[in-house]
Amino acid sequence: MSRLRLRDAGPGDGEAVLALTLSAYAEYAGALGPMWPLYRDNIVQTLRRVAPAEQVVAERDGTLVGAVLLYPHGAPLPTEPEAGALAGWPEVRLLAVPPAQRGQGIAGALMRECVRRARAAGAPGLTLHTTDLMRTAMRLYERMGFAREPTLDFSPAPGISVKGFRLALEAAA
Repeated sequence: MSRLRLRDAGPGDGEAVLALTLSAYAEYAGALGPMWPLYRDNIVQTLRRVAPAEQVVAERDGTLVGAVLLYPHGAPLPTEPEAGALAGWPEVRLLAVPPAQRGQGIAGALMRECVRRARAAGAPGLTLHTTDLMRTAMRLYERMGFAREPTLDFSPAPGISVKGFRLALEAAA
């Protein structure tokens, strides 16, 4: 297996990033039921308007095998839009590795790159949001030192809880 290369997404990467992200998140369609079309549409709309985020991709042998968005400090949080909440720290969103590519360290590499970039920007920490459906991702975040931050939690719909996590960068490995 060749070496994994991380880079900023380029202008021609949009459709590949969208396809791999939808592939990665499609496993949650059944559990989300009628919420899945709304979540899928949110993913599509977010990836069509990436700014102000940095979009980092993982590439192996010329094929994209993972992607993530890193929003800067002060970007709108993914809560109810009318709330107008802004991120106090940079935030990771839409970490995606398609099922066929999992178990190869791609998600960890993308997350470490987000930590590196947040540190380089002088941020004191990094945040993210996830749900109980994404247990594998939560285990990765916790291994990296992210801790639950209930003040960042929100509920986009009845019965759906989104949990906030925060990593203090001075404590990150």
